Amino acid sequence: MPKVKVDGVEIEVPQGATVLQACELAGKEIPRFCYHERLSIAGNCRMCLVEVKPGPPKPQASCALPAAENQEIFTTTPMVKHAREGIMEFLLINHPLDCPICDQGGECDLQDQSVAYGRGHSRYAENKRAVTEKYMGPIVKTIMTRCIQCTRCVRFAEEVAGVEEIGAIYRGENMQITSYLEEAVSSELSGNVVDLCPVGALTSKPYAFEARPWELRKTLTIDVMDAVGTNIRLDSRGRQVLRCVPRVNDEVNEEWATDKTRHAVDGLVRKRLDRPYVRRDGKLHPVTWDEAFAAIASVDHGGSVAAVAGDLVDCETMFAAKALLKELGSSLLEGRQTGMDYDTSSLAAVNFNTTIAGTEEADAILLVGSNLRWEAPLVNTRIRKAIKKGAKVFAIGPETELTYKVEWLGADLAVLGSLPERVTEAFGKAAKPMVILGGAALKGAHGAALGLVEKLGLVKDGWNGFNVVHMAASRMGGLMLGYAQKTGISALYDAKLSFFLGADECDHARFTGFKVYVGHHGDRGAHDADVILPAASYAEKSGTYVNLEGRVQRGERAVFPPGDAREDWTIFRALSEKLGRTLAFDTIDELRAAMALDCPELATLGLKTFAWNPPALGGSAEGVLDGYPIKDFYLTNAICRASPTMQRCSAELVHGESFAEAAE
Repeated sequence: MPKVKVDGVEIEVPQGATVLQACELAGKEIPRFCYHERLSIAGNCRMCLVEVKPGPPKPQASCALPAAENQEIFTTTPMVKHAREGIMEFLLINHPLDCPICDQGGECDLQDQSVAYGRGHSRYAENKRAVTEKYMGPIVKTIMTRCIQCTRCVRFAEEVAGVEEIGAIYRGENMQITSYLEEAVSSELSGNVVDLCPVGALTSKPYAFEARPWELRKTLTIDVMDAVGTNIRLDSRGRQVLRCVPRVNDEVNEEWATDKTRHAVDGLVRKRLDRPYVRRDGKLHPVTWDEAFAAIASVDHGGSVAAVAGDLVDCETMFAAKALLKELGSSLLEGRQTGMDYDTSSLAAVNFNTTIAGTEEADAILLVGSNLRWEAPLVNTRIRKAIKKGAKVFAIGPETELTYKVEWLGADLAVLGSLPERVTEAFGKAAKPMVILGGAALKGAHGAALGLVEKLGLVKDGWNGFNVVHMAASRMGGLMLGYAQKTGISALYDAKLSFFLGADECDHARFTGFKVYVGHHGDRGAHDADVILPAASYAEKSGTYVNLEGRVQRGERAVFPPGDAREDWTIFRALSEKLGRTLAFDTIDELRAAMALDCPELATLGLKTFAWNPPALGGSAEGVLDGYPIKDFYLTNAICRASPTMQRCSAELVHGESFAEAAE
């Protein structure tokens, strides 16, 4: 490890570290605009200049200069100070003085660094250059006159998102950043360029002019739009969530979030259920809570009671419903709304065992029936990293664009029984092989995929390469709590009383008994219900969630539910009292204590490792896959379907409507 001196203090730095990283290890702040830890080095902005000896008698760009043995680095000399002031002066030559109306105000790196490292006044008296606005789609708003050409957005689109639709045209002072043919950026990760932009050139279009950052209350929670468990922060004002941004968690989402995660929040205030309803004479009528509970209590169910968990519910809700059903003498619990009936006797066999971060280490990957770009976009970005390290990727299923090179083996699941020699050869040479089973193949190919474990050597000391991709935030938590029947959801169809916990994706018409919908949006489940009990969304309650790799995480409440809506677990607690079967918890802490006794894995936060004891399912996979479960990435749940932004994204990016048509 090289030893260097930073402002007279000697430190050791890792081999291959840059001078900028060495300065940070020494506790020195180095200003930068183009440099970002997760992107390649560009060396565009020159703001990170330092003085280095031995070396040329001029400042050096620390982000692009390797740290070497016996280097002396100076970060506060007059030469460095003068150079930074000069760079800042050049960066501000064409920058407009529109900070009061800029959405980046208060969070702008250019503002902060101009105060800390700039001259404090301008000597520029010429005409400023102006750049026409570019169109980048329904997510990203552009004011390109503010752009300082750091190219962070270009590098993110190419290196992380894998969609090379943002680039630079012209050169020198005339250089401009634009999307390809000035059309919408098709990446489902495009919103991340707003966070990456160090100035106000790229801002959030749905959030434009809504609020200033100092007005917002910030709440740390967990995303429920998919099963990745993205760590997010909800920014709210009053009783409305105005913005969602990702938090840094290197084990889960790094510092990225999908566009659905970021911008579905405007659906939280639309189509909401804010009072109980009871169906009378074929029509739903608003009632009091007592009247709604009385309608449920009047059902003669004889212990035939079922609960269907929706895709967005938390573990507390599922446990409260399970506890009530147990008091009523029933165990008819199911969370797989769309009819899946795969074996759940071993949680390891339905878990993402490699872990999300571990995906980067795989050197041979087989995707089976998974459009990973839509099912788990932030797992897809990890596969791109693995490919950069030399991994080979094969896939079984209908061909689709996954943002990286894939060798498609056809859509016939029978291929699992006789993999081509080039595939077995690649896996034979692999130190860390990996199979990812998606929703399209999970039902019919689970046993055949488990058979690949021994054939391809997927499980070794310190490595488990068998993975299942779930698409619902509640799925792993539900399986841990027992929300699964051997025959799937069909076992619940004849129940005389059914509770739907935000379950909007199942076929409600097949349930013959009395239907109670406990949810937050007037979506499909509410339309078919006999009683509606208004509940809280993920932003309006504290909840525990388990992501697809078995990581237990907890989110906090950002705002309160609207109207008479209540937190889900409190609804079941109150209903149990009305039914004469009072549940043994009055607070959420008591509920979590009871839940921990029922399912010890949920007692503590963090990654849970399930012992590898797969069921001996056997059998061969048959059939041809004709599609993937997710047909429209932007409209996968009730919140998204209520969101104008997601509807616009669906119209423009999925269905190809023009900007004018989508705007209408």
